[in-house]
Amino acid sequence: MRMYDLIMKKRNGGTLSDEEIHFMVEGYTKGEIPDYQMSAMMMAIYFQGMNEDETLALTMEMAKSGDMLDLSDIRGVKVDKHSTGGVGDKTSLALTPMVAAAGVTVAKMSGRGLGHTGGTIDKLESFSGFSTAISEQTFRSNVNRIGIAIMGQTADLAPADKKLYALRDVTATVDNMSLIASSIMSKKLAAGADAIVLDVKTGSGAFMKTEEDSFALAHEMVRIGNGAGKKTIAVVSDMDQPLGYAVGNALEVREAIDTLNGNGPEDFVELCMTLGSYMLVAGGRAATTKEAERMLAEVIENGSALDKLAEFIEAQGGDKELVYHPERLPQASIIQEIESPADGCIQKIVCDEIGVCSLILGGGRETKESEIDLSVGLVLHKKVGDTVRKGDSLATIYANDQAKLDAAKERFLQAYTIDRKPVEKKPLIKGIVIE
Repeated sequence: MRMYDLIMKKRNGGTLSDEEIHFMVEGYTKGEIPDYQMSAMMMAIYFQGMNEDETLALTMEMAKSGDMLDLSDIRGVKVDKHSTGGVGDKTSLALTPMVAAAGVTVAKMSGRGLGHTGGTIDKLESFSGFSTAISEQTFRSNVNRIGIAIMGQTADLAPADKKLYALRDVTATVDNMSLIASSIMSKKLAAGADAIVLDVKTGSGAFMKTEEDSFALAHEMVRIGNGAGKKTIAVVSDMDQPLGYAVGNALEVREAIDTLNGNGPEDFVELCMTLGSYMLVAGGRAATTKEAERMLAEVIENGSALDKLAEFIEAQGGDKELVYHPERLPQASIIQEIESPADGCIQKIVCDEIGVCSLILGGGRETKESEIDLSVGLVLHKKVGDTVRKGDSLATIYANDQAKLDAAKERFLQAYTIDRKPVEKKPLIKGIVIE
C-alpha cells in the first residue's frame, strides 16, 4: 500500500477503505508518512469530503492511536459531556456536580484553554490546591467513591489527532466537517465514557458561526458516537452573547457556585438543566427529560449538588471551604464599572469580542506558555434585549493593571450596539440532535 495511491484515490473522489485509513493514520503517527503527503491528503479530503463510514473509521483510528481509557471497573453508566466552547462557558463547573448528586457517574477528561479564558482545569485551579494531575487509580477511586472526577488529558490520548490538527492548522484544512467532528470525537471515545452529551455552540462567540453549520457538526458527531457504540446526544445552543454574566476564571467559578445555590442566571440554568436532563436519561437514572429536570432541581434545592462540588474539590486536593465562601476566591485589585454611553436597548453583543476583553486583561492564553490571571474578567449587567439608560452600568470590569483595563474597556464598548428599537430575545436552545 502506498500513500501516493491513497492521495490520488481521494483526490479523484474515491472512498478510502478502513484498511487504507488505518495505514494512513498509523503511518503518520509513527512518522513513516511525511507531512507533505499527509498535507496533500488533508487537502484532498477538504475538497472531496468523506462519507459516514470513512469519518467513523478515521475517528476510531485516531482514538486508538494512543491510550484508550478502560473505565469498565467503575460502577454504573459513565456519562461524559463536551462543549465546542464559547464565552462565559463555565457549564462543567455546575453541571457535573448536579449530575453526580442526582446519581449518574461523571468520569471526565478536560484540557486547558487556549484563547479568551482558561479551560475547565484552569477555572478549577481557582480553588487553591486543586489538581487534575491525578493517577488513573485515583481517578477511578474518586469516581467510584463520590461519583465524579476530572482528570487532565494524558499526552497519549489520541496522539494522531494532535499531530493531524497541528498540520491542518497551518495548511488551511481545518474547516471540513468530517475532520472537525473526528478530531473532537476521537478524544471523547478514547476517554472511555459509555454515553456522551455534546453542547454544540452557534453564533458570533462560537467556532461554528451559523446554525446550519452547527447542526451539521452536531449530526456528524452524533453519527460517529452512535456508530462507535456510545449513546450520543447533541444540544445546539446559542453563543451570540456570553453565557450567563461572568467571563473570567474565578468570576465564572463564583457564578457556578451561585447556580448551585439556586441563584444562577436564567440562560445558564436553562443550559445546565437541558444538558443535565439528557445526561440523566443517557445514564439510565431517569426515563424522561421532565423527570430528570425535577431530579436536578431537587439536588439544587436540597444543597446536595453544592456539597458534591465541595466533595469533588476536596478529593482532588482543593480547599472545599471556598465552595461555601466564594468571596475568598482570587480577587482583582482594580474594579470599575463600564457605563452605557446612551439610552436605548441592547441590540447586539459581538460575543467573541467580550472574550478578547478577558484575554486583554490576562484571563486567557495567547500561547500555550502564557500565564493566566485567575482573578480578572468581566461581569455583565446588560444583555441583548435589555433596556439601558445613559450612565447605567453595562458591566463591572476586574483587573490588576490599569492599562489593560483601559484597553479592555474600549474594546468592550465597541462590542455593544445600543439603539432605541426594541429587540426580541432569541431562544437559548436551538435544537436537540438524537439519531
